[in-house]
Amino acid sequence: MSIRHGLLVLLERGPRYGSRLRTEFEARTGGTWPLNIGQVYTTLGRLERDGMVVQDGEDEAGRVLYSLTEAGRAELRAWFARPVERASPPRDELAIKLALAVGVSGVDVRRVVEAQRRHVADALHEHVRRRAQALAEAPGHPDEVARLLVLEQLICHAEAEIRWLDHCEARLLRLTITRPE
Repeated sequence: MSIRHGLLVLLERGPRYGSRLRTEFEARTGGTWPLNIGQVYTTLGRLERDGMVVQDGEDEAGRVLYSLTEAGRAELRAWFARPVERASPPRDELAIKLALAVGVSGVDVRRVVEAQRRHVADALHEHVRRRAQALAEAPGHPDEVARLLVLEQLICHAEAEIRWLDHCEARLLRLTITRPE
């Protein structure tokens, strides 16, 4: 998720100060993508420079509040209307690791696959546990729905990675069986 757009979305609800934006961003994303407070203020500075937010006074504790401008609202509408580009997939360290491990002497690629499968299965169990917890807490609240969407995306990715690892293992087994010695 674009931090820039994430902060704009949160400011849509009304004026906020930096650390509150950080807390709300992490809550909405289920704590999956923690933000550095410096990153929040740097992004707010850029948004202010670009005319998307303005400083809007201070709260009772003296913290600077930021508000969304009409240009910020227009950017949000445009962002929500645009599909997320998937044309150039991100580099995947696991795919690179497995591709490079094939044929390296002393590396049992199937063991690499199995270690990754165990790791992803553990993560999957944790995501499922967190989803169950979120469902039990406040299943209809918008913040919980947002959290559930993120957790379910993580579950789907973990399940897909496990399926891909199963496929890799099967492919490696077939290559071992049919490869001439």
